[in-house]
Amino acid sequence: MIEPVQLPSPWRDARLTVVVPTYNEAGNLPVLVDRLLALSLPGLSILIADDNSPDGTGEVADKLAAEHPDRIQVVHRAGKEGLGRAYVDGISRALDGGADFVAQMDADLSHPPEALPGMLGALLSTQAGVVIGSRYVPGGELDEAWPLYRRMLSGWANLYVHTLLRVRIRDLTAGFKIWRADALRDIGLERVQSNGYSFQVEMHYLATKLGHTIVEVPIRFEERRDGESKMSTATKIESALMPFMLRSRHRGITRKS
Repeated sequence: MIEPVQLPSPWRDARLTVVVPTYNEAGNLPVLVDRLLALSLPGLSILIADDNSPDGTGEVADKLAAEHPDRIQVVHRAGKEGLGRAYVDGISRALDGGADFVAQMDADLSHPPEALPGMLGALLSTQAGVVIGSRYVPGGELDEAWPLYRRMLSGWANLYVHTLLRVRIRDLTAGFKIWRADALRDIGLERVQSNGYSFQVEMHYLATKLGHTIVEVPIRFEERRDGESKMSTATKIESALMPFMLRSRHRGITRKS
């Protein structure tokens, strides 16, 4: 586990909402919340968007919120509609709640919460609209336990999307990042139509087309410790088709002068 960066005031007091979509993460969620709340970021709050998990994740989230009512909010969604829909819902609520910065991260402990202060510092010290916790910039790492087929799939997906969309981001499929609220409002979440993991690619593509600076910082990506991956065949198909759809869907969007 890395040692979190200690940010100076007023940076550490920034209103940062961490949006965490969940589906069957009852075993991982309490560990993630403990690690997030242990950070020296008193302005950090957590928004858990649960898609009616059958393993009781929603009830676990409610218990955590009852223990930390000022810092944790739970959104109970009707069912599993896909990662993209959960993020659009959660991020929209975070913006409506007054967040100045919004973080995205998985609930499965693959993204190290201790990297968040450093990522926030990188965002605040630059003109970036988003900072990505990247596996594929110098210094980034993949857990040795990550299966070979997952490494190959991730590497191929990034190469494939790079080739089709010409977006200059090393980790295009990354799900760990911090956004400025004004960048998210400029992108307009109502534009985003992806349901699955291709949500990440669509957000990066829109940010690039609108001229927002994107910074990647290295992280160590861990293999999940509990539960199973949510990557379905339908998700893989959507991800394969999405670059073609994005070029057509967002053809008229250009960066502002």
